[in-house]
Amino acid sequence: MPFRVIFCTLIVVCFGLTGCLQNDDNGECENGTLDILTYDILALSEQMVDEFTETTGYCVNFIKEDDSGGILDKMMLTKDSPQADLMIGLDNTYLQTALENNLLTETSFKTNQNYNNISPQALESYSGPFAIPFDMGPVCLNYDERFVDGENISIPTSLWDLTLEEWRGNMTFPSPVTSSPGRAFLVATIDYFENDDDVDTDAFDWWKAIKENDAIFTSGWTESYETHYTGGYGEYTSGYIGDAHLTVSYCQSPGVEAFYAGNYTHSTSITIPKTTFQQIEYTGIINGANDIDAAEAFIDYLLSPEVNSNMPENNLMYSVLNNQSLPETDGYRYHSDIPEENSDNSLICLNHALSNAGFYLKVADNYKFSKVFLNFTQIIIIIFKHFYFFCFF
Repeated sequence: MPFRVIFCTLIVVCFGLTGCLQNDDNGECENGTLDILTYDILALSEQMVDEFTETTGYCVNFIKEDDSGGILDKMMLTKDSPQADLMIGLDNTYLQTALENNLLTETSFKTNQNYNNISPQALESYSGPFAIPFDMGPVCLNYDERFVDGENISIPTSLWDLTLEEWRGNMTFPSPVTSSPGRAFLVATIDYFENDDDVDTDAFDWWKAIKENDAIFTSGWTESYETHYTGGYGEYTSGYIGDAHLTVSYCQSPGVEAFYAGNYTHSTSITIPKTTFQQIEYTGIINGANDIDAAEAFIDYLLSPEVNSNMPENNLMYSVLNNQSLPETDGYRYHSDIPEENSDNSLICLNHALSNAGFYLKVADNYKFSKVFLNFTQIIIIIFKHFYFFCFF
C-alpha cells in the first residue's frame, strides 16, 4: 500500500537527519561546541540542533553509539578521559550502573522551573540530581493480528502460552545484551515469574523453553522488528524475511504504524500484567565534562515544553511532561495500548546483576545471544542469587 511506503520513507529521512554528526559552523558557534554521546535518537534532528545553536550560540557534535548499552560502554571505557560533555539515551535498566560507577555529575536542572513540569511517572525509577528523564514508553510484546487471530495461532493469555507448539519458530526477540527493549523485557519476565502462582518455575525456565521452541534471537530491535516481524513496516525494507508473528517492541508501536499509514495497522500489543516494562530514557552530564554550561543549556532545551511535548511525533515515545499524551491523529492514540500493570522498574539490585551478566555475554560470544543463552541463564541465576542475598537480607 502506498501509505506504508510513505511511512518507511519518512523513517529513512528521519534517520538520515540524525546521522549528521556535527552542525555546520557558520560563525554561530560563538560559545563553543557541545559534545553529546548518544545513539540515533530521532528527536535529535538537524532542525532541532540548529535551533539550539541559534538560541544559545553552542554548536553540537554527536558521538553516536548503536544503542543505550553502547553509550554505557563508551562511558565506562573513557571514564578517566571523557570524550563528551552530555549523555542522552541511557535508560532505567542501565542508569544504575552509570550511577554506581560515578559516570555522571550533578545537574542544576532540578532547580529549573521546567523540572516541575516532569510527570511523577517519569520520575518513578529515579528522581535524583544526576540524570533527567526526557522520554518514556512501555515495552511489551507486539503481534500480527493477521496470523495471531485465535484460529491460526491462539492469542497468548500467559507467557507460558508462547512455549506451545503452535508458536514454534514464530517469535523473535532482541538480545537483552545489545538491545534496551530486549533488556527491559527480560527484566519484565523476571518480575512476572517472581509474582505468578507457580513456585517451581522462574523466568529462566521460561527463557530456556522459549529457546527450545525455536524462538529467533537477534542482535537488536531493528533486526527483530524490521527483518523478522510480519506485523510492521519491515516488509517494505531491504533484507526483510518475515518469519515471526510476535516480537518485543513498544505498546505504542502499533499506534506509530497507524500514524504513518493513514490509520491502518495489523499489529497490536499484549498487555498481560507484569509483562510490560515502563522504559524511561535519561540525559545527564558526564563526570569530567569540559563544558558543563553547554550541557545544562541542552538539557534545558530538551525538556522545554516546545521540544518535549513533540516527543510522540519526533521520537515515537511519550513526552515526560505533565498533561501530555499521544496525538489522536490517524489512530496514533487509538492503536497504542495502555499496560494493565507494568513490572517493577525499580529493581536496582537486579539491574546490577543483569549488567554483570550482560558484560560476560558480550565477551563470551560477540553478542550472539542465541548461542550462549543456556550459559547466560546459569550465570545470571548465580549472580542474581548473590545480589538478592546482599541487597535484601
